[in-house]
Amino acid sequence: VQLVESGGGLVQPGGSLRLSCEASGFTFSNYLMSWYRQAPGKERELVAAIISAGGLIRYADSVKGRFTISRDNAKNTVYLQMTSLKPEDTAVYYCNALIVNRDYWGQGTQVTVSS
Repeated sequence: VQLVESGGGLVQPGGSLRLSCEASGFTFSNYLMSWYRQAPGKERELVAAIISAGGLIRYADSVKGRFTISRDNAKNTVYLQMTSLKPEDTAVYYCNALIVNRDYWGQGTQVTVSS
C-alpha cells in the first residue's frame, strides 16, 4: 500500500488549496479514505472521510462548510478542497486508508496559512 499526498503549501488567510492523495497497492474503490491533520504540539485529528462509493461523507466540525472531500476511483485518488483557510488550519495533512481494520498513512503534506 502506498499513499502519496501533494498540493500543500503556504497560503494567506481566506485562500484555498486542493490536496491530492494518489493511492496504489490495493483496490482503492473498496475502502474508506480519510484526511487527517496534525498541528505542532497537538494530536492527529480527523478532518474528513469518504466511503468507497462516495455516498457517505463525514467532516470535523471545524471544517464544515469550508472543506470538501471527494474521490475519483478511476484515478485512485482522493482530494481535499480547502477554502476560506484560517491560520488554525496550519498543520501537516495526512491521507489515510482503512483496509481490513488496519490504518495506512501517507508521508504528509504541510499546509501553512499565514499572512
